[in-house]
Amino acid sequence: MASFEESGPGRPVTESTRVDKVNPRSRRIGALRAVLVLAIALFMLIPVFVMGITAFKTRSDVVASPPLLRFKPTLEGFVFLLTERSVVTAGQQEEFKQKAETGQMSLFQRIAFESGQEITGPSDYVGRLKNSLIIAGISTIASVGLAVFAGYAFSRFPVKGKDDLMFFILSTRMLPAVVVTIPIFLMYRQIGLHDTHLGMILLYTVFNLSFAVWLMKGFIDEIPVEYEEAALVDGYSRIQAFFRIVLPQSVTGIAATTVFCLMFAWNEYAFALMLTSDKARTAPPSIATMLGRGGIEWSAIAAGSLGFLIPVVIVVFALRKYLLRGITFGAIRQ
Repeated sequence: MASFEESGPGRPVTESTRVDKVNPRSRRIGALRAVLVLAIALFMLIPVFVMGITAFKTRSDVVASPPLLRFKPTLEGFVFLLTERSVVTAGQQEEFKQKAETGQMSLFQRIAFESGQEITGPSDYVGRLKNSLIIAGISTIASVGLAVFAGYAFSRFPVKGKDDLMFFILSTRMLPAVVVTIPIFLMYRQIGLHDTHLGMILLYTVFNLSFAVWLMKGFIDEIPVEYEEAALVDGYSRIQAFFRIVLPQSVTGIAATTVFCLMFAWNEYAFALMLTSDKARTAPPSIATMLGRGGIEWSAIAAGSLGFLIPVVIVVFALRKYLLRGITFGAIRQ
């Protein structure tokens, strides 16, 4: 039965009555918060929306003023992104026109011909995107893997000069990347790491490691040490306790750290521009330097940026439940 408490002279109020009185206000506050979050999210997604519609515009629609929201979608931007082209000569026009009418052209060839060009081969965008996947993926795995062990050591063991070491580790991120690019370029050229996947992987791993160690130490600090002590009493070794107790409990922190490290390595521009030229060149500098025969191909740049965004969205979506759990990670109490 519901309990009663006095709410004035001779006026009992049940718990259900109190809940009914509180709920309408709570619901209004919750609705206002939801609307505010939705408004902020929509505002933040405006650049993504503009990028998405620009990728499907023609060259003339892209530069139209005022900007067009209603237009005929086309794959011209993706054709310019994924192919190399040359201008169709007057002698070739009739031949290409006949091929287009008889259906002997592919979709991309027909779109290129309609813009007065012919496809001469694939572009280097796919190779650049592959380089980004290899370099960002391996460097993220390496930095997070090392950070898990380093964060555990700083969290659980009495390391001499721990605070100074942690500050020194973090200080490696205080300088902007462009400040150290020239010394690293000279060093890489001497030891043969310029324009190599290994050189970029090592560099991104080192730069991500400091931030990753700080994140992982904070997450591991939230795991009660009594869990490990109980495991040690039961006969586990220290390394067994780490893998069976600490590591499963820190999955949330590992997921969050992975996302941050991946985003840095995936979006990094200065190192990729200065320390690579062809073999290990990643997507960010190549997208920014796309030029067409008549100027900057804005639709191709938007299409390349859209394709560049998709892998990160997939990773974040795959790790979303761990990221959401990270919000309440500190709720564990000893």
